[in-house]
Amino acid sequence: MSFLEPTGARDVTLYLAHRRVSVNNELRETFHSHLGIEILYIHEGQGTIIVNNTAYELVPGMVCIFQPYQLHHVKLDYSDNRSFERSVAIFEPTLFESYFEQWPALHSFYKYIHLSKLDSPCIYGIADSAELNRIFQNMADRSASLKQGDRLEEISLFLVMLISFLKRHLTEQERQHLPFKQRKNHQIENLLTWIENHYTDTFQLDVMAKDLHLSPQYISRLFKDSIGMTITEYISGRRAHQAVLLLISSDKPVNVIAEEVGLTNPSYFCKMFKSQMGTTPHQYRKRWSV
Repeated sequence: MSFLEPTGARDVTLYLAHRRVSVNNELRETFHSHLGIEILYIHEGQGTIIVNNTAYELVPGMVCIFQPYQLHHVKLDYSDNRSFERSVAIFEPTLFESYFEQWPALHSFYKYIHLSKLDSPCIYGIADSAELNRIFQNMADRSASLKQGDRLEEISLFLVMLISFLKRHLTEQERQHLPFKQRKNHQIENLLTWIENHYTDTFQLDVMAKDLHLSPQYISRLFKDSIGMTITEYISGRRAHQAVLLLISSDKPVNVIAEEVGLTNPSYFCKMFKSQMGTTPHQYRKRWSV
């Protein structure tokens, strides 16, 4: 099972999940991104969230804002019978921007969270989480009976309440300079930063180890324990993510895109892309060019 089931059609205006629960390793997250913005609210769970080459502690009561095409990964801890419970909203921000224009301050914040560089994607220490739960629950209760003609208006009202809530709490966190709960082991960030700078090159663990002054065995073990996948699996996903951006934003041939993400063999690139995205590069481009 994936973290978020694919919506399929491009005209889906909102993906919503309320208090979705996973147990016993049934959900194994791979790192990914979305065309839209994702708001993730953690009810229960422990683990690590990787965003922009930084690791954040996953704890109950936190909210994460993942911007369009922002690569992120969630590593969950299921030990001691722990479960992972979350509410999620994913939407294309430009579709709803006009609904925010009557509130200048809220409109400015709405643009900020999907266009600007956030100090942190995570909001910690939310005291009035019951209010946030009600916002998600009310929309989830109404969504099943919504008529098509009312859908955009109802979603916009939900988003206005959700974004208003986030504005209050993110602004307060930044004003008080509250800690973002980054993982203490900063070697993880060093590994991720090195990969970001070299993922288009042929990967050599010995070269990575030499550059970071660490042993290859230690790097491999630390990365797998912290991120939940091997370095080569992560690099494949990073290459596929970059390929997605190039496929939908340019008309470059697939073989050129393959070279730009570090793979000189187009056949191998297509095989890697399909394993990551579930479809071939040509099919993926065709889907988004309709």
